[in-house]
Amino acid sequence: MTRRSAVQFALALTAIGGFALAQTPETFTARLTWVPISLAQQNDVSGEGSATATLSGSTLSISGTFEGLPATATVAHLHRGAATGARGPVIADLEVTHGTEGTVSGKIELNTDQLEALLAGCLYIQLHAQHGVPPDNAVLHGWLIKQATTFSPSRRKKRQD
Repeated sequence: MTRRSAVQFALALTAIGGFALAQTPETFTARLTWVPISLAQQNDVSGEGSATATLSGSTLSISGTFEGLPATATVAHLHRGAATGARGPVIADLEVTHGTEGTVSGKIELNTDQLEALLAGCLYIQLHAQHGVPPDNAVLHGWLIKQATTFSPSRRKKRQD
């Protein structure tokens, strides 16, 4: 193999390896907690939940659970805020169990702006119930935050002689 061929081969392997890494699904989690309320609204909100979202390419798959709502869940949405913690408009509908406990799920094809918002921590899930915080009866919400990849050092057994 000539030097030029070896370099081209190495570059091709690097490109293929980079593509494979780029296709590795990324995981995001959300802790579903009370939406912002005033003291007067404290009886309108209760419950908790969690969700996991997996990004594969531009497809975001969401799966979560909730419990303890003050009334039957009616709808759930994926929203885009201006920043983490700042509320914003609906970008997709999610499926939700109609009960005070249940599941929330959905599969959404994200565009480039929505992908950037997800990576910046600006997308969040919001659940609504028959009775909640006016004007839209929201009860729980949670921002999708990327999970850090952690590596644990390998533990090697000492060789006994």
